[in-house]
Amino acid sequence: MTRGGGKSFFSLSTLLASFFGAAMIAVAFAYFNYKFSEYKFIDFKEWVFYEKNDIFLPKAEKYIVVFYSSKEKNTMELLANTNLNIPILAIDYYNEASPNSENTIFLRSGTKNSLSFIQRFNIYESPSIFFIKKSKDTLYKQDSMIRKLDNLEELSQQVDTL
Repeated sequence: MTRGGGKSFFSLSTLLASFFGAAMIAVAFAYFNYKFSEYKFIDFKEWVFYEKNDIFLPKAEKYIVVFYSSKEKNTMELLANTNLNIPILAIDYYNEASPNSENTIFLRSGTKNSLSFIQRFNIYESPSIFFIKKSKDTLYKQDSMIRKLDNLEELSQQVDTL
C-alpha cells in the first residue's frame, strides 16, 4: 500500500513499533534499576545489636536476616536447629536473649533501634527474611527482597528458592 510520494505505510508502522518496543525495554530497565536502588544499607557500627551481652560485629560476607517473634511457639528452637550454608542473623521483635547455635546468631537491641530497623526495611510481617551482603567493613547492603516466611520449618526449602 503506497501513498503519494512513494513512501509505504508499512515502513512507518514498523518504525513506530520499533520505537515503542525500544521505549518499553528502556522503561523496564529503568524500573528494575530503581527497584534495586531501593535496597537499604545497614551499618553495624551505627546500629547496635547484641548477642546476649556482647555487641555484635559481623564477620561473614553474607547473612540471612530473619526477623521473628520469640512469642511464636518453637520459633527459637527452629531457628537454632536450621542448618544453611549462610549464617542466620535472627532478630527478635521482643528482644529476648538467646544462646547462639552453630549457624544462627540471635540478636537483640533497644526499642529505638528495633523500630528504626523495622522502618528502614519496611518489615510488616513476622517471620520475614532477606539477605544482606558485605559492602565494606561493617556496612552491609540488602541483597534480596523481603519475603514473609509461611513457617520456619520450611526455612531451608524457601532459602533454596530465593
